[in-house]
Amino acid sequence: MNMKVKTYLFIFICSIMTLVACGNKAKTKIEDEQDSTQVNVPIFNSDSAFQYIKAQTDFGPRIPNSKAHDKCGDYLIKKLTSFGAKVVEQKMDLIGYDGKILKGLNIIGSYKPENPKRIMICSHWDSRPWADNDPDKKNHHTPIDGANDGASGVGVILEMARLMQKQQPELGIDFIFFDMEDYGTPQWEKKADNENSWCLGAQYWARTPHVDRYNARFAILLDMVGGKNTTFYQESYSLKYAKGIVDKVWNKANSLGYGNYFIESEGAPITDDHLPINKMAQIPCIDIVPCILNGDNSSFGPTWHTLNDNIDHIDKNTLQVVGNTLLEVIYNEK
Repeated sequence: MNMKVKTYLFIFICSIMTLVACGNKAKTKIEDEQDSTQVNVPIFNSDSAFQYIKAQTDFGPRIPNSKAHDKCGDYLIKKLTSFGAKVVEQKMDLIGYDGKILKGLNIIGSYKPENPKRIMICSHWDSRPWADNDPDKKNHHTPIDGANDGASGVGVILEMARLMQKQQPELGIDFIFFDMEDYGTPQWEKKADNENSWCLGAQYWARTPHVDRYNARFAILLDMVGGKNTTFYQESYSLKYAKGIVDKVWNKANSLGYGNYFIESEGAPITDDHLPINKMAQIPCIDIVPCILNGDNSSFGPTWHTLNDNIDHIDKNTLQVVGNTLLEVIYNEK
């Protein structure tokens, strides 16, 4: 091989090495850019959520017009405020199914209130005044603790609020605790059940939101999200009004390995706080609510509207699954 050929060969090899090096640098740059776009999602703490649930039940049944209700309302306001949320108290006097005047309170905690792009996460914080589904009829007029039915959704939201104090998502967030969801007509009442006797606080908010012309990209309602052996089917009204949001949440849950909790099959239609949000406020809202096939005593689980709905029947695993799923959905929304 002569010197001229050797020179050409040397130049060719150097060129190849330069291209490979540049390619590696370009690849590294692309990978760095991809890593920088990955969302850092906070880690949900189910122990913390559990303590928020216990704190609520320690006040006793949170029934409108009671001291326990007033004290718990103060506690929730202080907690949201301590977590850096802008808190609005929506006070209201509403009429119960029995004609009683009920002094209610919706509690709203907002992050980035100036951001027009918003997500709404809600739950009811009152508890059922009557254990009208208890197996023992002697208990039917006794108030319940509502650890799962009421306090569990609030506990999950409070833990998310604690995390958002440290790291906020890109969109604005509104956490809403609705009052008087569970003052609906009891089973032992002779008069027919009226759908409008339920979800009184949500109905009031849907007519008169805390912000004029309030709107959100979507809303997620949490109801009874702390029970043992819980399965969440895709609630029928949620599919009707907000199928895209159902798909978003259930797909995320399944990607996290929670397919045994979030079942990709249609469940029954439920009268719940998401109905006035969908129908009256016209915000697409889904309901994460239990649907337990062949369940004892109720499809909502064995403790529903019984004296057994207490802190002893809360499952931290269920809280973890719901909390992780919601945080992943919220923090990945752009």
